[in-house]
Amino acid sequence: MLGIEWHHAAKILAVAPQGKLAVEDFARLAEEVDAYLEKEGELNGLLIEAESFPGWHDFAALLSHVRFVKEHHQKIRKVAAVTDSGFLAILPKVAGLFLKAEVKHFPYHDRTAALAWLMEGLPG
Repeated sequence: MLGIEWHHAAKILAVAPQGKLAVEDFARLAEEVDAYLEKEGELNGLLIEAESFPGWHDFAALLSHVRFVKEHHQKIRKVAAVTDSGFLAILPKVAGLFLKAEVKHFPYHDRTAALAWLMEGLPG
């Protein structure tokens, strides 16, 4: 299951895995994000919040995750990984090679700092 929380005024989406990620999680996420992008054009930020990385339910879920990133990364300005997971903590280094978005890691207890970083440079 994937918790989804919108910060519409700032054009920021927060997601929080709650157990192993499944194909259905990425289908639901893509549906919501695509509808939002159709109206707004882009996301200022994506906050990924997970104390530890739960992994994927199966290989199909991993492929769905990769497909989601491939189809959406061009329309997301910044990504904040809020986690104490070693796997997700290296995300900024690896993602910088493949993603247009700026990616930064924050400790799990630092959600407020992550949101503030995502909002930096926004009007208002």
